[in-house]
Amino acid sequence: MLMRTDPFRELDRLTQQLMGSGTWSRPSAMAMDAYREGDEYVVAFDLPGVTADAIDIDVERNMLTVKAERRPVAKAEAVQMELSERPLGVFSRQIVLADTLDTEHIEADYDAGVLTLRIPIAERAKPRKVSIGVGSGRKEISG
Repeated sequence: MLMRTDPFRELDRLTQQLMGSGTWSRPSAMAMDAYREGDEYVVAFDLPGVTADAIDIDVERNMLTVKAERRPVAKAEAVQMELSERPLGVFSRQIVLADTLDTEHIEADYDAGVLTLRIPIAERAKPRKVSIGVGSGRKEISG
């Protein structure tokens, strides 16, 4: 049997043990991706093992806050834990949104442990053409 080791994973695990898991007053960060797709921004958060009812999304002015809690799974009395690498506790991320985004129409979807937010670009921020009016004649200023 071939076993590969990753020294950085072990370092991350030790750091997590020393620092403890996230709490509501000091949550751990969650991984995310952000990109533009057409006329909207998409932000995806990795939240494996978190139930949808344990996720809280708030928007206040232009500050987006996502909080989630991964709770321990109930175990029977005879279960003896051999290895525990999946962190438990509270995870949070705050993002400052640009004024060009429409925070009134954010859509959220949670599938396969990934929370995806779609934030449309505000109409006022989209490029538009300005028509040029042609006057009826030349006007002169006399004085």
